[in-house]
Amino acid sequence: MKIIDLYIIKKYLGTFGFMLGLLTIIVLIIDVQAKAPRIESNGFTVGEFLIDFYPYWIINLIITFMSILVFISVIFFTSRIANNTEIVAIISSGASFHRFARPYLMTSGFIAVLALLINHFVLPLANIKKNELEPYTYNAKSREEFTGNAEIATQLSKTEYIFIKSYNKKEKRGSGFIYQKLDKNRKLIYQLIANEFYWQKDKKHFVLNSYLEKTITKDESEKLGNGDSMTKSFGHPPEELFPDVLLGQNKTTPELIKFIDREKEKGNANLNSYLNELYQRTSMPVSVIILTFLGLSLSSQKKRGGLGVNLAIGIALAFVFVFSFEVLKVVSENKTLPPLLAIWLPNIIFAPVALYLYFKRANQ
Repeated sequence: MKIIDLYIIKKYLGTFGFMLGLLTIIVLIIDVQAKAPRIESNGFTVGEFLIDFYPYWIINLIITFMSILVFISVIFFTSRIANNTEIVAIISSGASFHRFARPYLMTSGFIAVLALLINHFVLPLANIKKNELEPYTYNAKSREEFTGNAEIATQLSKTEYIFIKSYNKKEKRGSGFIYQKLDKNRKLIYQLIANEFYWQKDKKHFVLNSYLEKTITKDESEKLGNGDSMTKSFGHPPEELFPDVLLGQNKTTPELIKFIDREKEKGNANLNSYLNELYQRTSMPVSVIILTFLGLSLSSQKKRGGLGVNLAIGIALAFVFVFSFEVLKVVSENKTLPPLLAIWLPNIIFAPVALYLYFKRANQ
C-alpha cells in the first residue's frame, strides 16, 4: 500500500497545488485590473503594489480559501480515480476503505498543521505589510476611515478615558484632546485638555500643545494648571490606544491574546472582531481535515454523470461553507452569537455530516 499511499498523496498535493496556482493567477489579474485606477489616483503605481502589496495579499488569499481549495481538489482527483475504477481495484485487493483513506488523513493533517503555523505566526507579519497599503485600494469613503480624520472615544482603564474631536491615524496627530480620570465612585478627579497633540515615535510619548489641566482634591476644590507644551505617555502607542479593525490581523497569536486580555481589563466590551480573528486562525485549518473527508466520501464512488456531478455538489457545498462562515462572523460582531460558537459552528455542523457519509461509504 505504500506505493498507493504515495500515488494518492502526489495526486492530492498536485491537484491542490494546481488549483492554488490557478486561483492565485486569475484572482490577481482581476484584482489588479479592478484596483489599478484607485491605486494610481492615490499617487502609487501598479508596479509598486505588485512588489510591496500583492505578495502579502496573496498569502492572505491562499489562507482564506485553503480549506475550500482542498475540498474541491479532493473531489476532483478522487472522482477521476473512482471513474477509472482504481478505487474498486484497491478495495478488491483486500485493503479496507479506512486503509485507503489513510493518505487523505496524512496529507490533510500536514496541510492543516502548515496552515496553523502560517495563521498564528506568519500571516500577521504579512498583514502588517498588506494593511499599510490596502486602504489605498478602497473607494474614497472607505479609505477615509483609515487615512482621514475621525472622532475618537476610547477607554484606557475602568477609570480612564480619552476623547478626541479629530484624529488622523496616518499622521498620528489630532486636535480637541481630552483625558479624564475618575475615582471608584465615578467622580472626576483629573482632566487634561489640549488644543493639539501628536505622537513622537522615537521618544514613545504624546506631545500636547496649549494644554489645560484640572485636578479635583478630596475636599472638592480644584487646582488648575496650563502651559504651551507637555509630554504624556499612556503606556502604549496610538495603534494600541485607538485600535481599528485591522489591528487584530497584524498581531501574532501571543500578541493578540495579550491585547485582548488587556482590553478586557480596561473594560472594553467591543472585542468580538478580535476574538473572531483569534478563533478563525484555528478553526479554518481544522476545516481542511473535515472537508477532505467530506470530499472523499462524496466522490469515492463511480456515479452517473461522473466528475461533473461531483464537482457541482462540491462547489455548492463550498459556497454554503464560505457563505455561512462569513455570515456568522457578522452575526458575532453584532453580538448575536458568542465569537467562539460563531467561528466554530460551520465545523460543528460539517464534521458530523462528514463522519456520517464517511462511515456510510466505508460500510458499503
